[in-house]
Amino acid sequence: MSHNWRHDAARFDDENLVSCAGLVPVMELAEQTGLPDLLERHVVFRSERIRSGAANPTPKLTSIISGMASVLRRHLLALATRTDVPAGIAEQAFVDIDSLLRPVYGHAKQGASFGHTKIANRQVLRKGLSPLVTTISTRAAAPVLTGIRLRAGKTGSGKGAASMLTEAITTAKTAGATTILCRGDSAFGNHKTITAVVKTGAQFSFVLTKTRPVLRAIGAIPEHAWTPARYPGAVLDPDTGELISDAEVADIDYTAFAGTKHEITARLIVRRVRDRNHPDELFPVWRYHPFFTNTTEPVTDADITHRQHAIIETVFADLIDGPWAHLPSGLFAANAAWATLAAITHNLLRAAGTLTDHTHAVARGATLRRHLINVPARITRPQGKQTLHLPTHWPRASRWKALWDSTFTDHRRQVAA
Repeated sequence: MSHNWRHDAARFDDENLVSCAGLVPVMELAEQTGLPDLLERHVVFRSERIRSGAANPTPKLTSIISGMASVLRRHLLALATRTDVPAGIAEQAFVDIDSLLRPVYGHAKQGASFGHTKIANRQVLRKGLSPLVTTISTRAAAPVLTGIRLRAGKTGSGKGAASMLTEAITTAKTAGATTILCRGDSAFGNHKTITAVVKTGAQFSFVLTKTRPVLRAIGAIPEHAWTPARYPGAVLDPDTGELISDAEVADIDYTAFAGTKHEITARLIVRRVRDRNHPDELFPVWRYHPFFTNTTEPVTDADITHRQHAIIETVFADLIDGPWAHLPSGLFAANAAWATLAAITHNLLRAAGTLTDHTHAVARGATLRRHLINVPARITRPQGKQTLHLPTHWPRASRWKALWDSTFTDHRRQVAA
């Protein structure tokens, strides 16, 4: 800044500069996986206005939304064929389901209503819209979105979960999954959802509400059956070699929905944690967290696998940090389409990350945008050949070049072969 700048030294006069050069290879990947064709075939846009006075607006909007959902699933399968976005899916796939409440303000948002959400471990009533989301992940790959359904804020979390899980499991199987575990919290631990999962042949791991039958089953677990869990702060006793932890897990056979046609017997795995509000070492007070599963993993491994359901929160964080920061329209259908487009974009960006290196294959969406998309460049056309000139000392040049080569050079070689 030691130069003597004149008042007219800053000018907006370069027609060849672009600020987000990373969109070039990413949109090339979208072209290669047929996204424009999918949108053309499955989404029909009408010229009539969809506000009051339009002819038959409801079926038109419904067809657009269902078409967008079809595009989401089909494009994910195309990405799975083209990239390593589902790495490790042949060994084990995890289908997670969850919902959240996105706050909205004002009176112009269709479908906005008051629903319960948890903030700082407290239930609060908040006005908003409630997306229901399913994801697929593996032990090696970050989660991608298989389905999203926008609902009114007051809608119960579990509404529509059975059909969405069935669709997600079908998508996972088409992508190559053979062993599938569905996970969810207590909002989805009901007979309708679990029955739907069992019918598909997948395994389940759902939190159960602590009803009287569940509490009786927890009380029937013998004291010697509890096994210390590896929690933060757990240590090994230097004398006995045993794990000392404030958390323990145990399991017991349990028949859920007894006396109904949905009756099913599986394992009730219970994690108990010392209540720090009652620090008595001789007579500790425990807080119990049960979940119901038909997996065969050892109890401590099953507990860890179930708690990894929280990975879906990283997807929510990425979306809230990006397109879900604001639902732009007052029309419910437009916001539903926006939510689906956000899911397609999330999967496309995630697939682009897998074409660089392992770090970016599991990086947050904000990191991918900063490292791969928001790269300045200058466009030149020497001898009619279009060229992008990027910063000389760009710190992620090798990874960006890997994305470029994967989308252009490598793919064209495959097509030629």
